[in-house]
Formats: sequence, C-alpha cells, structure tokens
Amino acid sequence: MKQDNVNWMKGQVTIQVRGEAPEAFINEALAGGIRLMGLRWSKDRLLYCEVSLSDFFRIKPYLKRTGCRMRVKGRKGLPFMLARAEKRIWFAGGLALFFLLLFILSSLVWKIEVVGYERLSEEQILQAAKKEGIRLFQWSYRLDDMNDISKRLTSALPDTNWVGVEKKGTKIKIQVVEQTKPEQLPLQSPRHLVASMDAVVTQIVAENGKAVVTKNSRVKKGQTLISGIIGNETNSKIVVAKGIVRGLAWYEYSIETPLTQQAKVYTGNKKTSWHLVIGSRMLQVSGFGGMKFDASETITKEEQVSWRNITLPFGRLKKTVMETATEERELTVEEARSTAILQAKADVLEKAGLDAIIVDEIVLHEKTDNGKVYMKVLFEVDQSIVKELPLVHMQGD
Repeated sequence: MKQDNVNWMKGQVTIQVRGEAPEAFINEALAGGIRLMGLRWSKDRLLYCEVSLSDFFRIKPYLKRTGCRMRVKGRKGLPFMLARAEKRIWFAGGLALFFLLLFILSSLVWKIEVVGYERLSEEQILQAAKKEGIRLFQWSYRLDDMNDISKRLTSALPDTNWVGVEKKGTKIKIQVVEQTKPEQLPLQSPRHLVASMDAVVTQIVAENGKAVVTKNSRVKKGQTLISGIIGNETNSKIVVAKGIVRGLAWYEYSIETPLTQQAKVYTGNKKTSWHLVIGSRMLQVSGFGGMKFDASETITKEEQVSWRNITLPFGRLKKTVMETATEERELTVEEARSTAILQAKADVLEKAGLDAIIVDEIVLHEKTDNGKVYMKVLFEVDQSIVKELPLVHMQGD
C-alpha cells in the first residue's frame, strides 16, 4: 500500500507496446533500470504496463532499439491532477476576469442624453450636470440619488419648471421642462385692415375698429375692410383695427405634366458590413471592399448588448447599402391630370395660408400633345384677405 502511495505521488502512465519483439523491449528496459509494473498481454498480443512518470521520459531509446512503438492509454497520480487543476484555475480566473470587466463596464456612465430643451443650450445643461458629477466615464456608485440631483438641477438651471434625471444601465437621460412664458406681442401702431387681393367677402368680424364692408361685398386690393378710425367727424378716435375678414379669391394655373415619370426602385443588389460599437466609437469588422454602386441607399441597424436590466456600452451595427436605379413609368392621361391638379392645389394652399379652403376647381382648358398633358385650371379659395395699413401719419391730425 505504501508503494502504491509513492507511485501515485510520482505519477504513473499506462502504456501499450506493440511491435515485432515486445519481449526484447521488456528485457532491454528492465536491464536499463526501467521499472515496468503490472505487465499483461491482451488477446491480440499487445503488451500493457505501467511506468512512473520519470521512467516514461527515459523509455524512448529502448523502444527504438527493439523496433517497438508505444501508445499512452492512461495517466494517474499527483502531477496529472495538479496539471488539470492548473487548467481549471486559468479557466476560473478567465471567467472571474470576464465578470469583473462586465461589472466595471456596466458601472460607468457611457452616454448622456439631453431632451426637452429649447431656450437653454445643451452645453448649459451638461455643464450644470457636470457639477453634480454627471459626466462620461463616471462611476455610477459615486452619483447621488437621482431625485436629489433632479431637484438641484431644477434650481441651478434658469427658467425651468422641472429637470428629470433617469439612469438606465450605462445611460443617463436628462429631461428638461422649461417654463412657459407668455408671448410678448410687439407694440402695435394704429392701423386699418385692408384687402390683400381682389375677392368677395364671405366673413367679416370686427374685434376693434369699424367694419366698412359687408358679407358678399366685392372688394379690390387695398380697399379698407375694417377702419382704424371710429366715431364721427366731430368726435373721432384712432385705434388698432383688429378682426377677421375672409373672402373668395381666384388662382389661375397653367400646368403641364409629362406622361412618363421616373421613379426610384431597388435592384436587389446589396452590400452588408458589420461594425463593432464601443461607446461612441465604431470599428468595421467585416464587409470590406466588394461592390460599388452608382446610386444607393444606406440602411443602418444598431444592436446593443444587454444583461438583465443593464444595457452595456458595446454592441454591433449592421450597415446595408442597397443599390437603386431609376425606372420610367408610363402614366395614363387621367393619372397625369390628377397628379398635376394635386401639385397645383399644394402650391395654392402654400400661398393662401394654412387656414385656406379650396372651394372649387374649374378646368378651363386641357389638351395632350408631345407626351404631355397641358391644362389651365381656376381654383376658387376661401381664405383670409386682410393686411395691415399703418395710420401713424394721421396721429398729428
């Protein structure tokens, strides 16, 4: 039993010996001081035995002299157990290092997002946040409670009703709600409200001043609609005329639309590349070289790595470049006609204002010639028809 313990401490290797003269190998090895233990033969005349680890490294010359070959069939003992333990230690150490790095990376602030500001600048908000310790690559555990930081930022930033600070993983979001200030209207001088164009009045409401035209009146451009002079000849007063006057106005358009239109289409050819994203930096790792397109459109999709409720500061980005081409499309006369009228309507509403209403459209003339549709269209529009006319020069009267 004692000898078994000694052999285990030294380490034992079980070997298989094959060749023309395994008996000669046994004699040579024993004569050379090699201790062969547990000698046994298999049914197909293969020799099996155990040798100590130190003898194992001395056995090769005896094999060579006797024309035999050796194969290792087993290992046992302290040296082999220590070797396996060392491998496990490195694995365990690597695993521990991975989780340590994961913890470190998830404990840093990698991104600061500021939203909701209008009058304040992002730089002002970030400077105030920096004084509270909120900056890139800051340790999360060093930050105060988010509610406390929120209150202090609200006090520090002028004209804010509330500043919210929220931490999600490695990202901090600062939401700013600014104070709503009443719009300061400019001081107004006395004035008339006059017609901005020829029209037929459809509505007139005088909030201040005197209406001098009525509904359904036809007015000319520049004609007074709401007067800034109230009272009579002996007792009059100059005021700032205010009110609503709407009327029917007319817009005439000459339109031409080709029967052949060009449209962008995807050919199906594409090139994909992958990028490693770390914080705000990006490194391309695949999709180098390859196809080049004369016309293309790029689509990007970013995926960040997350663990439980923590979003980690690294991920990957997929960039797909899609080849595009221009394709001609033949329109019918009716399609070309509808397209032309829609474009003209959009132009009318842009000129007449957002509150304008197209009441009617009348096609005065239409023809098709040389692959185009030619039209003359009259639009009837209900819109505001007022503009201001100052009365400053009359104040001395």
